Amino acid sequence: MLRRGARPVLRALGRRLSTKTDLFTAHDQFVPRHIGPTDGEIARMLKSVGVSTLDELVEKTVPAAIRFNKQLDMGDFTRSHGEQEALAHMKDIASKNKVAKTFIGMGYHGTHTPAVILRNVIENPGWYTQYTPYQPEVAQGRLESLMNFQTLISGLTGLELCNASLLDEGTAAAEAMAMCHGLAPKRGKFFVDKRVHPQTIAVVQCRAEGFNIDVVVGDYATTEVDESFSGALLQYPATDGAVLDYSDFIAKVKAAGGKAAVSADPLALMVLKSPASIGADIAVGSAQRFGVPLGYGGPHAGFLATSQTFARKMPGRIIGMSIDAENKPAYRLTMQTREQHIRRDKATSNVCTAQALLANVSAMYALYHGPEGLKEIAQRTHASSILLSSGLEKLGFKVGSESAVHFDTIRVESDKADAILAAGEKALLNFRKLDDGALSLACDETTTPEDIERVWAVFNGGSAPAFSARDVAASLPKDGDLISGSAFAREDAPITHPIFSMYRSEHQLLRYMHKLQGRDLSLTASMIPLGSCTMKLNATAEMIPITWPELNAIHPYAPLSQAQGYLELFKNFEAILSEVTGFDSVSLQPNSGAMGEYSGLRAIRAFQVANGEGHRDVCIIPVSAHGTNPASAVMCGLRVVPIGCDEDGNIDIEDLRAKATKHADKLSSLMVTYPSTHGVFEEGIQEICDIVHQNGGQVYMDGANMNAQVGLCRPGDFGADVCHLNLHKTFCIPHGGGGPGVGPIGVKSHLAPFLPGNPLVKEGSDGLGKDQAFGAVAAAPWGSASILPISYMYCIMMGADGLKKATQVAILNANYMAKRLEGHFDVLYTGFAGMCAHEFIIDIRTIKAQTGISESDIAKRLADYGFHAPTMSWPVPGTIMVEPTESEDLAELNRYCDALIQIRKEIKEVEDGMYPADDNVLKHAPHPMSVICADEWVRPYSREQAAYPLPFLRSMKFWPTTSRLNDVYGDRNLVCTCPPMEDLIDDEDKMTASSSA
Repeated sequence: MLRRGARPVLRALGRRLSTKTDLFTAHDQFVPRHIGPTDGEIARMLKSVGVSTLDELVEKTVPAAIRFNKQLDMGDFTRSHGEQEALAHMKDIASKNKVAKTFIGMGYHGTHTPAVILRNVIENPGWYTQYTPYQPEVAQGRLESLMNFQTLISGLTGLELCNASLLDEGTAAAEAMAMCHGLAPKRGKFFVDKRVHPQTIAVVQCRAEGFNIDVVVGDYATTEVDESFSGALLQYPATDGAVLDYSDFIAKVKAAGGKAAVSADPLALMVLKSPASIGADIAVGSAQRFGVPLGYGGPHAGFLATSQTFARKMPGRIIGMSIDAENKPAYRLTMQTREQHIRRDKATSNVCTAQALLANVSAMYALYHGPEGLKEIAQRTHASSILLSSGLEKLGFKVGSESAVHFDTIRVESDKADAILAAGEKALLNFRKLDDGALSLACDETTTPEDIERVWAVFNGGSAPAFSARDVAASLPKDGDLISGSAFAREDAPITHPIFSMYRSEHQLLRYMHKLQGRDLSLTASMIPLGSCTMKLNATAEMIPITWPELNAIHPYAPLSQAQGYLELFKNFEAILSEVTGFDSVSLQPNSGAMGEYSGLRAIRAFQVANGEGHRDVCIIPVSAHGTNPASAVMCGLRVVPIGCDEDGNIDIEDLRAKATKHADKLSSLMVTYPSTHGVFEEGIQEICDIVHQNGGQVYMDGANMNAQVGLCRPGDFGADVCHLNLHKTFCIPHGGGGPGVGPIGVKSHLAPFLPGNPLVKEGSDGLGKDQAFGAVAAAPWGSASILPISYMYCIMMGADGLKKATQVAILNANYMAKRLEGHFDVLYTGFAGMCAHEFIIDIRTIKAQTGISESDIAKRLADYGFHAPTMSWPVPGTIMVEPTESEDLAELNRYCDALIQIRKEIKEVEDGMYPADDNVLKHAPHPMSVICADEWVRPYSREQAAYPLPFLRSMKFWPTTSRLNDVYGDRNLVCTCPPMEDLIDDEDKMTASSSA
């Protein structure tokens, strides 16, 4: 007999035994691979929660009035596709794209992803299935890697404080503007130089509207910035390649009391003066060209660096150093009180998901090449551009900009620009046409002399010129280097920390990657049941297409004729999401859930303005809402009016009615999460929507909990006007340790004209906003396009019935766990029939009052059992919220329940006085191996109890690598770049002394 918690070796036999062979159905069906429990396990779990079928469970969970009582119509994808069939379909779509050699630039560049990084980070579930490192004791690996990223960017920019990534360069620039405004809120203007990339200007302008900031786009050389400006944004080098001396202008901005932000190319900063050295207060940009594929626009790691003086105004997550309970240095997220989920409607940024995985790729790229290698790549890229321009000059073209110096991008004058563009496209060589009719061409690390000769042939009317690349290279001016010796040359070493010179051989780097991976708890080790985070399976078949060059080697502003495969994908996927949600149109542009929230509210605002109701500026938000909700509302220029919840955790409908009526003339919207953040389907959801509509408002639904709705009910049917979806939750894009994510929005037809658009691409999919678009929320037309195939593959492999069953099992798994924990813990809220939705809240407040054991103590103790903690203290302080998802099988659910039940027994021992309230196994948790194996043991419990509280841990133990971290120390002693190596090796005494001082 198998004991509870063991992994049944033969359990798969219960999945799909049949005595009949069906040659017309693929044998590699995905649904039973994605859904954890077998049909036999499902039957046993249903019995334990008191129902007979999954349909009966739904009847007791989802209100009858909103149920979707028919099959989703997904067209050709209604039936589930086998894994190989789906991959073949995806390959067919990808083959319709044309991979051209890009010289477009605009902040997107070709790059070589080192194979060791591709295989061991991008394609490795040990790196991409982790969650945001809120539990640092089981996240030291990615925290160290992100600290490497911050150190890299800090060195390149010359600024001492950097965040752990933002969504892209455009949104990073918008965050810089908001930061400047936050430092001088009474100043109503912000200057943007006309040489900034056009997509960045568009994102900044869009973001400015919500803050009522007047963005003045002009020429830095002639603009007088006075005390009405909070700051200025410059591009370095300029969008046409010119390297300009901004120092005098920056000095004028600062003299007027403003802040100067520079959007910088990180590779150029290997050879050009740092932003700090020319006076910049803030530097932003994209680390894409540090090893991250183009991906038709993303995902890529944006960055923002500044001075520690402005630390409290800085957006995004920041990795810092602290010490653990043994006074050893360790990494953690620092200054979390400035994040949106804490500041809520006082926040100036709604950053939640960032681009952690891509930041890690760029950090590893820097480790792989080292300072010398990165400088060589920069010099080679620069030399390629000199070779290119010299050949074009020999062909009679005027090459050059307002500066005698450029880095990688050249400007070419021609009265035949359109013909050259067309000829280049035909030859699969993509150039860019500037607004004034000139062409620009950008080189990168992938540019070869052969590529350059092909460009010359296009400019020469299709014929190879009389000279070769070798001929021109032999007589390059200044040996192909216009920067060295110029006033723009960098004099200091941008990357000096030893970490970037330690792992130069592949063996060294490979072992370092695996060392860091081993310090992190990911889905490869155990379930991560974070409430409202939906840590489900990220299937390998879903992930395979994202590394195909037909998908990841395309520039976001390549001609649409070269992206026909992507356009087909967008069309199909928008249709699937529309059917799943009941909405009429879907935008795929928002590149995070928070940006989806922002986009939904902006679409509502644009609709209201177009209808003469721009005065509507009140947004009603329940106090239980995600912290990003009020932050997003404020960013849209809305005033937040909170409403309460009743004793059952539901929205207080009478409070809503009263406040909607009170603000009827000004009501813009309601933000509501469904099922609620308390883990129940509220029966009054239709009445809630009706109240808002009756008072002139629109309903925005937060789709964070969509994993409980797919196939069972549709927000577009029961009253929502707009809803965002987290593709990194419900639709299987991995969380990546803190990003990437995608947050598309579905809207009803009256909001469709106002969906986000793009300044350069006006067509390509129904969901891309046109003339009435409220603006751009991401730098690329379709945001993080290259990871959309993950969610698309998930949908077509599941089919309509599979998607519905996944939702049903997600609800079953949550209810099964809640039932198993009865008598040990109190479940705080349930629905009308005593059932929860896909997640449930465990109340720890009574336990804490009686014993002093907190939800944090339980979270840390779970690490000793090899598990990640549930969501802590949200949406109710003093609780933990559990969401198991449909992908976890019965054995794993039982293991987690066994762990919580055993922890409750440990709490009981404290209650009974067996152990002191401040000296017990929970208060000292977690217990890393260094503690367990220490020579001295003076604790009142045994080492065995600390390390192996349940039998299964002896065969599969994940060890936390650090003791509990000291959060207060970390915030008081801000260190956000890699410390000296000796601090991490043998100089702990210094931190110990500082801690006790």
